[in-house]
Amino acid sequence: MPSRIFKVAFVGLAAFTAMLMLAEPQSAQAQKGIFKNKLKAGESAPPAAEKALSADESAFFEKKIRPVLVEKCYSCHTAETPKGAKGGLVLDTKAGMLKGGEAGPAVTAGNGKKSPIIKAMKGDELNPMPPKEKLSADVIADFEKWIAMGAPDPRTGKAGSTSKPIDINKGKEHWAFQAVKSPEVPKLKTPDSLPSSARPTPVDAFILETLADKNLTPAAPADKATLLRRMYFDLIGLPPTPDQLDTFLKDTSAKAVERVIDELLAAPQFGERWGRHWLDVARYAESSGKETNIVYPFAWRYRDYVIGAFNKDKPYDQFLKEQLAGDLLPSKNDTEKAEHLIATGYLALGAKSHNERNARQFQLDVADEQIDAFSQGMLGITISCARCHDHKFDPIPTKDYYAIAGIFTSTETKYGTARTVGSIQAAPLVELPANADVPVGAMLTKAEVEKLKTRQTDLKKQREDAIEAGKKDMQPNIRLLGITAQLSTVEKQLGYYDADGNPKKMAMGVSDRTFGRDMPVYTRGELSKPGETAPRGFAQVIAPAAPKIKTGSGRLELAEWVASPANPLTARVYVNRIWGHLLGRGLVASADNFGTAGQKPTHPELLDYLAGQLMKKDWSTKSLIKELMLSQTYQQASTHNETNAATDPDNEYLWRMSKRRLDAEAIRDAMLAVSGELDKVAPTGSPLQKLEGPTQQIGRFGGLGNFNENAKRSVYLPILRDLAPEALDHFDFPDASLVGGHRDDTSVPSQALYLMNNASVMKLAEKGAEKLIAKYLSPTERIEAAFKLAFGRGASKTEAKAAEQFLAKMQKSGTKAAWSALLQALYGTAEFRYLD
Repeated sequence: MPSRIFKVAFVGLAAFTAMLMLAEPQSAQAQKGIFKNKLKAGESAPPAAEKALSADESAFFEKKIRPVLVEKCYSCHTAETPKGAKGGLVLDTKAGMLKGGEAGPAVTAGNGKKSPIIKAMKGDELNPMPPKEKLSADVIADFEKWIAMGAPDPRTGKAGSTSKPIDINKGKEHWAFQAVKSPEVPKLKTPDSLPSSARPTPVDAFILETLADKNLTPAAPADKATLLRRMYFDLIGLPPTPDQLDTFLKDTSAKAVERVIDELLAAPQFGERWGRHWLDVARYAESSGKETNIVYPFAWRYRDYVIGAFNKDKPYDQFLKEQLAGDLLPSKNDTEKAEHLIATGYLALGAKSHNERNARQFQLDVADEQIDAFSQGMLGITISCARCHDHKFDPIPTKDYYAIAGIFTSTETKYGTARTVGSIQAAPLVELPANADVPVGAMLTKAEVEKLKTRQTDLKKQREDAIEAGKKDMQPNIRLLGITAQLSTVEKQLGYYDADGNPKKMAMGVSDRTFGRDMPVYTRGELSKPGETAPRGFAQVIAPAAPKIKTGSGRLELAEWVASPANPLTARVYVNRIWGHLLGRGLVASADNFGTAGQKPTHPELLDYLAGQLMKKDWSTKSLIKELMLSQTYQQASTHNETNAATDPDNEYLWRMSKRRLDAEAIRDAMLAVSGELDKVAPTGSPLQKLEGPTQQIGRFGGLGNFNENAKRSVYLPILRDLAPEALDHFDFPDASLVGGHRDDTSVPSQALYLMNNASVMKLAEKGAEKLIAKYLSPTERIEAAFKLAFGRGASKTEAKAAEQFLAKMQKSGTKAAWSALLQALYGTAEFRYLD
């Protein structure tokens, strides 16, 4: 059946979609120049004209590239090298790297294979670099990815130029490091005759004042069908049903919109939608990534904690405290204690190189990843850029970095992996209170546990035999390594159960070590070069909000500092994230970087007003979302205006609603919903929960299976680093190793090919066709229902006629095949994938 549907669907996408575009010029327009195409990271790109770096490009360079250059290259390749840069190659500036040395340019932007720096790193040349060590495969892969991106590089200045000492007091003058202000709401001349529901909100007052200053005219309100679809996808990530659409269109009361907002905010799907936004920021995944990619069987607990927190509208300041120091917070009972412990999974689930042989180096790398996650995710600054040197842009000296690093190296990170081949750095899990009201997840049965115990006994016997054989032959027994690794994995799994085979309640998380210890400042980040001690503390540039560290690691004090109302960054960063999810881009476009290398806010007074509102309303996410959605700014149409576009082509000042492409999860979930196949019941646990070890090894023996072929919401799909589900990967699913406050929006041929050829998409179209045929008798009713399901609106006369003509041509392939092709054609349109 799939092959026959493929032929019909191909005609559907090629012919029927063309009919739709002729019938609906505005939909066709949405497929043209309104949306800028960008290359995905990893695809070759020719060198382009000099342009500003995106936030993602800058973050990638600062996190992945600059530290390696500083630590491994600058000692020989700067103009300040005592005997001159070796080979004439200067690597401490962009210009120097592109110019190259005696052998020519070090980097060929967009082409890693032709870039000498990659060949040298791999040891392919006569003079491999660095000369006395081989870089890890991960580092080389990062450089290859960076070059494929076009080698984005923010560095300026002359080669070998030295940085000036950081002036903390001067740095505090930057807008983001100043206290949140309480701006006056602009006064607008609004006719008293207008009903209160039609008057501008305080949010609109700020927007309209700026529009007036720029001589820009706001768009008219969006039509009700468009607005309803927008609200549904923004709040729960699913399309409205035809019945929900009809009900809303009939409701002419002034409270119609507010009623829908309240219903959706109270729906369990709200947490699934908005929890996924935070999981991007929290770099959530169920494996370690890196060279061995070890499975994390209990990462799902953190995912469920986040979804639950958004559904309960947990105050955002409390939400942050629990993730940074939940194990140190007071609890009313065992269930709350378990919740707090699970929350600290935030610090444990980051990417790790489990095969790092040096335990101290591994510890520092884990701390660095944690610093990067919380500083970008919660504060919108890149503190980890100061690991090897003073921050190049922000007033953060290296000493401040190590003051914070001491907090995390005084913390034990419990991610739960066994010590096996390829996974030297093992760790336990957090055991939750036995009486806590939390699920155990997809655990083994008692019978399966007994089989595991038998396996343990057998492996122990094999190990003894291998040891004796090794003694007898006087040679190392290679087989012993494999047996030991298998035994370690089995014993790790058995540790999840008590003596009677009952499952324990386990989670990833952290706890304080026995003693808190300050760290030395490592010169250039090198473990072999310790310098002065940096007492545990915080970034001085926002230190007024910082408490003193008294005992323990200092994580509790760190959490209080981050979540303090006096911290100038926390509330601003969060309201900016909320604004970005609802309006398409943040008031600060660089959502994860509020530092001097980030972008300035388009509406600074509005940003501070919203930050103040968040704190006044007990850090309530739902209250802020509702306030924004009730504004005229959110409810306006996306209608294009040539005059406005000439002044503000990127719609920075919000003279209309920007068209937005649905993210990967919403596209997949929408197809499931339209087909009638979506299973809204949240699963318990994760399919990965019964697995242990490297994903490559598990996959080799068929253990991974196809976990993505299910009808659950996409937020519940197993997420392995570097192995994202195909349905998500095609539509800019984020790199789970990085903080992701804003997703890319690319348009590439593989997206259309996926919607056209993928067997799962064809199957959903077929299931949807079956339901249309069963529920509606006449083709006219089916066409109307199909359009309402897919687009949140009825079909126009021209569209209905085009659909009838298409179905008549396809009828020779069978009724179900024809309707399947029609639905698949709708899935492939821009209108299905975009919000007006």
